[in-house]
Amino acid sequence: MSKIETKYHTELKSWPYKEASQIIKRQGGYSNFKIPEKKFILFETGYGPSGLPHIGTFGEVVRTSMVINAFKSMIDCPTKLITFSDDMDGLRKIPENVPNRDMLKNFLGKPLTSIPDPFEKYESFGHHNNAKLKSFLDDFNFEYSFVSSTDKYKSGDFDETLILILENYQKILEIILPTLRTERKATYSPFFPISEINGQVLQVKIDEYRPKECTIVYHDPANNKKTETVVTGGKCKLQWKVDWAMRWMALDVDYEMCGKDLAESVDLASKICRSINKKPPVNLIYEMFLDERGEKISKSVGNGISLEQWLRYAPPESLSLYMFQKPKSAKKLFFDVIPKTIDEYLNHLNSFSKLDNQKKFDSPIWHIHNGNPPLYKTEISFNSLINLVSICNSSSKKIIWGFVRSYDPDLKQETHPEFDNLIKYSLNYYNDFVLPYKKYLKVSENQKIIFEDIIQILEKEVRKDHSAEDIQTMLYEVGKKHKFENLKDFFKLVYQVLLGQEQGPRLGSFIKLYGVKETIDSIKKVLVK
Repeated sequence: MSKIETKYHTELKSWPYKEASQIIKRQGGYSNFKIPEKKFILFETGYGPSGLPHIGTFGEVVRTSMVINAFKSMIDCPTKLITFSDDMDGLRKIPENVPNRDMLKNFLGKPLTSIPDPFEKYESFGHHNNAKLKSFLDDFNFEYSFVSSTDKYKSGDFDETLILILENYQKILEIILPTLRTERKATYSPFFPISEINGQVLQVKIDEYRPKECTIVYHDPANNKKTETVVTGGKCKLQWKVDWAMRWMALDVDYEMCGKDLAESVDLASKICRSINKKPPVNLIYEMFLDERGEKISKSVGNGISLEQWLRYAPPESLSLYMFQKPKSAKKLFFDVIPKTIDEYLNHLNSFSKLDNQKKFDSPIWHIHNGNPPLYKTEISFNSLINLVSICNSSSKKIIWGFVRSYDPDLKQETHPEFDNLIKYSLNYYNDFVLPYKKYLKVSENQKIIFEDIIQILEKEVRKDHSAEDIQTMLYEVGKKHKFENLKDFFKLVYQVLLGQEQGPRLGSFIKLYGVKETIDSIKKVLVK
């Protein structure tokens, strides 16, 4: 990626650059930028693999990668992205969207990497969900390093910081306890020992903290005996908020974003870092995704769109665009946002080359493609393709390609794989979300004259050199002639009759794509029914 000249830095408006600027400021600013002792800036994304990965999880990686790219375009300093899986977390409840749920009941409370895989594919439930995460990241071609909490705890990589936490446990209690209910305060501890009896992650009262011995003392409910255990080597796990702070310190994390639901955790983890003279990372708090009912998407409930589902209907670049747009605003994330998002991506891609340098840097395309967007362009919208499939009533790519080539002879299946994929996505989307809900309106006697006038316009006035906009203007005149107070009602009527739906593309654009003769033939067919 080429560097953006310093003179442009203050003019950059898109949020990834603003985040990158905060990291630069944290390290001393442009003039006094200090590369960390580890020789790179570390970006972290966190992942709780207690349920199946959902699209919001990966949105975090997409957005973080955009900040990394922005940072690298502004200053010379190596970077590294890690995806951290909290797979040593104890299983608190059984996810609703997994098989063998009865089997999992026997493993409640145990670390995810100690629980059999309910899908029976991997060595543990944690490994299964980690594999799902890595598979998607690989599909996106992210440059990342995967880090397992279990591996870090058991290898001793966290030991030094765990001892530091133990030595400062009183300071940590003073930060956390005021945020807890009275009953929780009585038993709260930063440390969750792993039971030597049944392997569960224990949320129990700690009777003694022994920093010199690097141990804690507690009663194990499995045998009701006083137990002393070291806090190192994977014998203990930290409570979530403290664990996050420990991770930041142990790994020397410089940047991490998270959802609004974790805002309090970010605040407390940052206070813990500062209380023991450590610097917390720069944070971005993003808003949550909502399902079709406006409720927060949950991994355990499975009420959102899966990654596989999005990629069945849309290219990955459209998902990147969705993640780029307004990260601090709550957004609906359901199937009906997909066509709009695809078309927004295509529009941004089509207009990118026309932008001056300054505006190119702030374009979503710049961030999606790391400053190197493809040359691919098309004037055919995704919504137009869906409606072309609809009126053709065909599941054949070959047939759809026939209409596309008539519209634009330069578009070919062999040389334009991106567009070929768009056709595939449109067929999938049509079959799953349009076809089941089609309700064609039968033309009444009073309405026949309207469609006869449309035919007359298309037969006698539309020429081959007329643009889609020209055709649209002619159709407006038909609507006005028949006294539609709101021309939207006119177009709605046409959509209902020809496409079996209340909304559709700009008719001018659709007719240009589908063909004038073909449109006339379709209208004549419905008039004789």
